[in-house]
Amino acid sequence: MATGEGIRWPERFRPDRAPVHVQNAIDIPAPPERVWSWLVRAPDWPSWYPNSRDVRLVGGGEELRSGSLFRWSTFGAALLSRVEEFEPPSRLAWSARGPGVDVYHAWLLEARAEGTHVVTEEAQYGALARLDHLLRPNRMYRGHDLWLRRLRECAIHGPPS
Repeated sequence: MATGEGIRWPERFRPDRAPVHVQNAIDIPAPPERVWSWLVRAPDWPSWYPNSRDVRLVGGGEELRSGSLFRWSTFGAALLSRVEEFEPPSRLAWSARGPGVDVYHAWLLEARAEGTHVVTEEAQYGALARLDHLLRPNRMYRGHDLWLRRLRECAIHGPPS
């Protein structure tokens, strides 16, 4: 899939405009509904994705929904995120803000005969985002690659309990 293809980018975050952008993809031999069930259980992310910490839905709850607000830490940044796009089991996206970073992160899940093709992309603005990208240009790509590989492991073994 080409960069940005299929993602409904807010104008500001289009990959050709944002100073920081990364795209990762993976094929998972599990149905989209199962992959989705792992993605929307944000408070559980730290149990299987070590780059996430202290994920809490504002107002409580166990699963992301359209408009959900959640606080969490990732890549060393404390963020407040809002679910902007929520179309089970194919589209999930959130905006996020924290000191020195303004983010849009999107997920696409596409059913295929052998399971699910997952694409995740993120575009960023902000001084901290630019500095981190300059000093560690592959850090976000590697972190998202780990997220996808761990998501694959989870989905292969069944739905969350």
